[in-house]
Amino acid sequence: MSGDIEARLAELGVTLPDAPAPAANYVPYVVVGDTVYVSGQISMADGEMIKGKLGQDMDTATAAAAARHCAISLLAQVKAACGGDIDRLERVVKLTGFVNSTTDFGEQPAVVNGASDFLVEALGDKGRHARSAVSAASLPFGVAVEIEGIFQIRS
Repeated sequence: MSGDIEARLAELGVTLPDAPAPAANYVPYVVVGDTVYVSGQISMADGEMIKGKLGQDMDTATAAAAARHCAISLLAQVKAACGGDIDRLERVVKLTGFVNSTTDFGEQPAVVNGASDFLVEALGDKGRHARSAVSAASLPFGVAVEIEGIFQIRS
């Protein structure tokens, strides 16, 4: 189903992929009332994991681009949770971003801005959200970024 959100994504050159399957024993999202809780989405592009450790072998701009890919996967999960109708998305409530980084790296907020900026660009005011951006000593499969989200949808 194509609507306002997917039209805006198309203007940005983004087509939502099929919602990524979970890598272990959990579900990709849970819907409770008008809230969708989306499990952490790892940094992937074109089916390949974006791996790296900030402060060691990846720079902030590259990691911010990886975080943008996490946001696209988050929206793909929301679309799945909405039965294919992404226009049921009312707003992004909160993101929690995890950045694979060394102990002396301190630009986690700038990395997670890659997701936050994309969501505001794609969704306008619906994309404005509360957020945490934290360092992680390592992430699954060595990926650079993982982001989970909470979203409000229309019934």
